[in-house]
Amino acid sequence: MKFLASWLLVAIWTTVTSALPRTSPPIDQQRLSPSTVEESQRKYVLPVFDPKPADREDEIKRNREGYLYGASLLGNTSYFPTGVLGDPMVKQHVDLWYTDAAWISQKVAEEYQSAAITVSSAGGLRNISSFNLLYEGQWKTTLPLGPASGAQTNYSQDLFFSMERLSVNPYVVKRLHPNQELPFEMNDTIVARLVPGWNLEMLHASGRLFLADHSYQAKYPKIEGKFSAACSAYFYIHPVTGEFLPLAIKTNVGSDLTYTPLDDANDWLLAKLMFNTNDLFHGQIFHLANSHAVMEAVYQAALRTLSAVHPVRAFLDRIMYQAFAIRPVGEDVLFNPGGFFDQSFALSNEAVRQFATEHYPLSAGPFQSNYFLKDLVARGLVNCTYGPALTSVPFYDDGDAIVSSLRRFTDAYLYAYYPRENLIFLDTELQNWVSEAANGAKVLDFPPSPLASREVLVSILTHATFLTGVSHHALNSGTPASTSGVLPFHPAALYAPLPTTKGSITSVMPFLPNMTDSLNQIALLIRFNRPKLEDSDGNLVHMFSSSKFLAGGCSAVAHAARYFQAEMLEISKRIQHKTFDHSGLAQGMPFIWRSLDPSKIPFFLSV
Repeated sequence: MKFLASWLLVAIWTTVTSALPRTSPPIDQQRLSPSTVEESQRKYVLPVFDPKPADREDEIKRNREGYLYGASLLGNTSYFPTGVLGDPMVKQHVDLWYTDAAWISQKVAEEYQSAAITVSSAGGLRNISSFNLLYEGQWKTTLPLGPASGAQTNYSQDLFFSMERLSVNPYVVKRLHPNQELPFEMNDTIVARLVPGWNLEMLHASGRLFLADHSYQAKYPKIEGKFSAACSAYFYIHPVTGEFLPLAIKTNVGSDLTYTPLDDANDWLLAKLMFNTNDLFHGQIFHLANSHAVMEAVYQAALRTLSAVHPVRAFLDRIMYQAFAIRPVGEDVLFNPGGFFDQSFALSNEAVRQFATEHYPLSAGPFQSNYFLKDLVARGLVNCTYGPALTSVPFYDDGDAIVSSLRRFTDAYLYAYYPRENLIFLDTELQNWVSEAANGAKVLDFPPSPLASREVLVSILTHATFLTGVSHHALNSGTPASTSGVLPFHPAALYAPLPTTKGSITSVMPFLPNMTDSLNQIALLIRFNRPKLEDSDGNLVHMFSSSKFLAGGCSAVAHAARYFQAEMLEISKRIQHKTFDHSGLAQGMPFIWRSLDPSKIPFFLSV
């Protein structure tokens, strides 16, 4: 009966996504005001050079009256648009999202049934190795590349677990500064057995100790019959091998046990499963508060202050394709009570809203603090001055190549319109946008007004492209289905009460999802994937290649767009050609991480 109910839920999702009214036409990137059709035929132009200043002022006046700040959705983060222009825009975005999602939803429903039959015929999930049956030969159209190489064979390695913190979800771990107080103590005898000649304070003082903390999850409401810890974990750089390894995992719930690699193999594996349950929740909801909520606020300010023919507005129109669909869709079918999230995760939809509300002002929402390099430096992951360098940070290695290219295009794009610095100061719309973003839209940590230079504007728009085209997909899109949510190592929930003592379990199987719950988790996460992007113009390679976007620009912008496209194709080629070295590692990891392949990730906030 449970399988039937779950299958009916999948069918309902498919029916909803295919049966919703399609009264709105396909959404255009420059459709956002009554004057849009006329304006979209014009070249992008700064207000100081616009031959129709009165028309432009009327357009902005209508936009300010029509795009209003409404109540936040999915927690108290950023405003959500409403008004006579805002409401129709949101409906268009939602309609388009359902149209785009219809194919993957239908295919997931079909392949769910096929996988269920296959696993059932093989006798179900009888042991931990049988979880491979959930993937082998399954999901051929919706997850054509399957889980990441090594994800099903090497997950028990400690190096696999630790390096996921620098790739699969790179937004939690931070290096502990020697002046910081240690969050929890460890027995020095245990540390010395793991790192001969060292104790915890020595690792800390030398800048080799790291923390990944999910202790805040202890207070979040859970779904009845599901369980989770609220783990804090120490990691360290080994003084001899240089490897980044786990040192301890503290549960922070119940008996508040602290596990180490010296524990029984089943205990230690369970500890890593507990941490991954916390981490999967974090990654999915952090991305919501970080990418979606932040960029929606930035864009709402632009809609209210910039003409449709302003080059910055055109830039944002392009990268914010269907952006306002996700939060209302999430309210309706994903984070609704008893919805898809509650079906799979231990922490409830109420926990989602609580996390977003709490972490938006603290970590997810601040704009400048989350600049790609600035954030990694602040957490001691790159360019650290108080500890040895990490030998590999895959998120930085792949991300830096992409972000550098994004910045080069953005710099060339803005130079085409602001060849002289004084044009920044003369651009009243631009200055109004910066002020509106901070004071009207309440974007946290946005650069102050008046905007000081073109370089600051380059940084703003580069970060905007990073949030929509890189950061989002590092955590969401195809990442959960291929890495961060692959079973059995990454359950969204545990299904047995947590042990009260160590050495009391003989297997992790009672804690893992059964066949139906496993299929529900896989099906949910695959719905975030967009496997047809490689053959379309919706991937990161084509972020700036839209004919409509380029039609309003100049030859210098078109040239920069072609150069960007070539760079993305080259980066994609390098990522696709990653292989294991003679030590069985790729980028220092026992799995191959390809989540940032520009050919396979959207240029926009897809899910």
